[in-house]
Amino acid sequence: MTLKVGVIGTGGIFKFAHLPGWLSHKEVEVVAFCDAFRASAEAAAKDFPDAKVYDDYRELIADPSIDIVGISTPNLYHSEIAIAALQKGKHVFCEKPDAVNPVEAQKMADVARDSGKLLMTMRNNRFSEEAKFAKSIIEQGQLGDLYMGRCGWIRRRGIPGRGGWFTTKELSGGGPLIDLGVHMIDMAMWLSGNPKPVTVSGSTYRKFADRPDASGAIPAGTFDVEDLAAGFIRFDNGASLQIEFSWASNIEEEKKFLEWRGTEGGFSLINDKLNIFTENNGVLIDQKPQFTSAAVPQHTANIQHFVECVLGREKPIITPDHGVDMIKILSAIYESAELGREIRL
Repeated sequence: MTLKVGVIGTGGIFKFAHLPGWLSHKEVEVVAFCDAFRASAEAAAKDFPDAKVYDDYRELIADPSIDIVGISTPNLYHSEIAIAALQKGKHVFCEKPDAVNPVEAQKMADVARDSGKLLMTMRNNRFSEEAKFAKSIIEQGQLGDLYMGRCGWIRRRGIPGRGGWFTTKELSGGGPLIDLGVHMIDMAMWLSGNPKPVTVSGSTYRKFADRPDASGAIPAGTFDVEDLAAGFIRFDNGASLQIEFSWASNIEEEKKFLEWRGTEGGFSLINDKLNIFTENNGVLIDQKPQFTSAAVPQHTANIQHFVECVLGREKPIITPDHGVDMIKILSAIYESAELGREIRL
């Protein structure tokens, strides 16, 4: 069986992350390309002589021969397109974040359930060798009960697409919290068994929007999102998670980090380096697992998992409910920052 895929949004994330994933699976054929900028879709389709090209996603999803719709548009349009595609009987794979607010994320989950079709949003960090190993030892009980976590992705200077849709709240939904936070918060929650968030507290800052960049160039275009967000999440199992994300802040260097502390051990994952901290016979032990390069890149592995789920060979490890919880957290952090108080979900 060959699954026919139509892709909507043919920008950078599609070219470098999504397309290699689709092409890696022998039972997938990319048959249609769509972008609001038709020239972008035409350029993406140049190596696919039989593919159809559109500049209106409604025309693509109306094609009854298409089995799967891949979405890699600006964030604002994720839910609109996903819902329409699901209602047309398509399976949907969507770039993160799921949506720009909890209402839209819930609509996506509801329509996916009612349609009987698979909806999955990119969570590529779950497919790293380090994350998979950490998941295995946690599930084996080697770290005991995880109760305190910390995660973040902080950049010294790394504002994406300044003046474009990334820094325009209407299109993106926010700054580094919704851009980078999805990755690390999701991995933290997945590793700890996907507990339900119950309260959040957060602060956001916009300090670099009107400053020249490193080259001295004067900013142009819209920049109405935060450049740093920090917060605290409490879960229904009593665990808690500190978070911090920035596109620009005066720190030593860019760093991605995730740690959980458990009753029998803990771990840290810093810039993809895993360290495990345990105790044996009263002796503290540090372990530094060494991993060979993954045979399959994370984004590709995520898409391959989605395809295998569509084919009925694997059970989804990423569900629409995970997306709803994620967007609830992000939205509540923004609300907390605006109101100056904790928000109960």
